[in-house]
Amino acid sequence: MESELGAVADSFFVHPQGIVEAGAQIGPGSRVWAFAHILPGAVIGADCNICDQVFIENDVQVGDRVTIKSGVQLWDGITLEDDVFIGPNVAFTNDRFPRSRQYPDSFLRTRVRTGASIGANATVLPGMTIGQSAMVGAGAVVTHDVSPNAVVVGNPARVVGFVNPSSREPLVPVSAPDTQLNVAGARIVPISTVSEGRGSLSIAEVQRQLPFDPKRYFAVYQVPAHELRGEHAHRTQHQFLTCVHGSCNVVLDDAFQRDEIVLSSPKTGLYVPCLIWGIQYKYSADAVLLVLTSGTYDPADYVRSYDEFLLLKRQPQS
Repeated sequence: MESELGAVADSFFVHPQGIVEAGAQIGPGSRVWAFAHILPGAVIGADCNICDQVFIENDVQVGDRVTIKSGVQLWDGITLEDDVFIGPNVAFTNDRFPRSRQYPDSFLRTRVRTGASIGANATVLPGMTIGQSAMVGAGAVVTHDVSPNAVVVGNPARVVGFVNPSSREPLVPVSAPDTQLNVAGARIVPISTVSEGRGSLSIAEVQRQLPFDPKRYFAVYQVPAHELRGEHAHRTQHQFLTCVHGSCNVVLDDAFQRDEIVLSSPKTGLYVPCLIWGIQYKYSADAVLLVLTSGTYDPADYVRSYDEFLLLKRQPQS
């Protein structure tokens, strides 16, 4: 360890074969293991675990309680927020068009948000944001931002599920009308149907199946299978969703609990109250999702930032 760091040696641990250059900031309780090398401008939080053969450049910010496994390089422009896990040999990049001895005016910023995990040998392209609590599977190649709480795998990385906040496993999708949902106020609603030789009808009435008087409807269709829709909440408006053809999955989040519901029949609807974060994905090629809303279109009613949504839900209510 550099002699200049002797005054703070008791607050964190550096292996005799580790290198922490003078000027680097290391939080109390952190551990830097053999053959790791941290440059002078790096900032490392408290209680971090920097494993063997990790290299950290100058313009790097690492939060508290972060684990960085062996064989990882953190280049200029990378930020890891609190409680992030970086698996062995994860490859970060910060230049889309690298050339030897040719440098951009500034490096693209990559941010891994609080609580996210990236599996072994994954590759993260420059300028990406990995959303909070997201999970990137081993060997995945991240070419687009990853939504909060999403589970992504493959090359390119695609969403295959969402994290269950009460366990280490992904959410288990449900579809039965009698299922009690975890998300406050949301519920699966059976819809009356009539089938006969001339065809079939699906029927919903206000104050029976529909808990509000609809002011607007829209239909979502021809959605590519890998795409996500929604990713927002409404401040005051309520919604009622039913897949009148094909199928799709709906993820609901009230900031404390999360549910995933499969809509695959016009016999089933889903009521979504206001201030619930909603995502739709896994659209079948023939899916048509019908959405009824309690109000007309109002851009100001949308909450499109997950961070803002969490603040709205968790602030004291007057």
